[in-house]
Amino acid sequence: MTSPMIPPAAAPTTMSRADGLHMLNVSHAFGDHTVVSGVSVFVNPGELVCLLGPSGCGKTTLLRLAAGLEDLQVGRITIGEDTVADGQGGAQMPPEKRNVGLMFQDFALFPHLTVYENIVFGLAEKDRTRREWARDTLTTMGLGDYADAFPHTLSGGQQQRVALLRALAPAPRVLLLDEPFSGLDVNRRAQIRQDTFQILSRSGIATLMVTHDPEEAMFMADRIMVMQHGRIVQSGTPVEIYFHPKTVFVAELFGPVNRLDCRVENGALVSALGRFPANGLAEGAEAQVLVRPEALNLSQPATADAGIPLTVVSARSLGRSTHLTLSLGDDDAGPLFNARMPGVFLPEIGSRVSARVAPEHLLIFPKSAP
Repeated sequence: MTSPMIPPAAAPTTMSRADGLHMLNVSHAFGDHTVVSGVSVFVNPGELVCLLGPSGCGKTTLLRLAAGLEDLQVGRITIGEDTVADGQGGAQMPPEKRNVGLMFQDFALFPHLTVYENIVFGLAEKDRTRREWARDTLTTMGLGDYADAFPHTLSGGQQQRVALLRALAPAPRVLLLDEPFSGLDVNRRAQIRQDTFQILSRSGIATLMVTHDPEEAMFMADRIMVMQHGRIVQSGTPVEIYFHPKTVFVAELFGPVNRLDCRVENGALVSALGRFPANGLAEGAEAQVLVRPEALNLSQPATADAGIPLTVVSARSLGRSTHLTLSLGDDDAGPLFNARMPGVFLPEIGSRVSARVAPEHLLIFPKSAP
């Protein structure tokens, strides 16, 4: 299905260039348990920043602090030039005064209100501009026929769009999204993500989004901030985070990896998959090398000059790619490696393939890396 086109005029346009979200040295605890520790987050107008991390890392707490749903304990939060929260006994602007749009994980639509009434909820009756925006955008989003319907009659994807439009209706200075696609089935998620990206790219609003899904973050974000144990452990563009992770934790957050224990001998990293550049590691140093499944380049027949010979333990086609399990030995008793090849590549079980890894695809960490 083709994504609906959202005309620029349909998006909120009342924010100033000074609008944006700054969270400075924020810390927060629940009782004796610290959930956020010294975190700073900056989101510029028109930018979408994703807080990415596992459950319990503190990302939703940061979102609630920005929205004013939790009182700030330590640090400062500003929107544009306005301080909306000052920790350690300072002023705390109530949520309704911050001009922040918030979209919850479960959409939280009012079941007794129609779709249109949900979107304009909280708007003044005299605010005709925003009410007309709601009507126009419902139509451009393909929901014009559902304006008078109730939320329970809509699909999950339609409810997600309504929740997003409700968050955008007041023309907020900042938009906060909490796991916005987690309630959608796999088949609809990609389409709804595309539609949401299109709306937000037209809006010019500073958007902070929480997700535990790395693919979602890669698709949506201008910048990703990876959280672990209440701290930001790496921040950068999706390409920087994926191809240049600073820790093993960040690398593994984006999917399974093959682990190789290596040692620097005669100026090279020696591993089960061959010798690689030492990348400045000292002679005798031990290192852990991570190889993503798609970085293993396989070929058949196996020849000495084509790479390291591996035995095929399993090969499963998923249509667009083939997932393989490979053994360094003659059977599955040896060290196992996972590989992903584009298209259909189905060598016989028990046959041998050659595996080669380009040095630029290696993720190298000192053995002491967390």
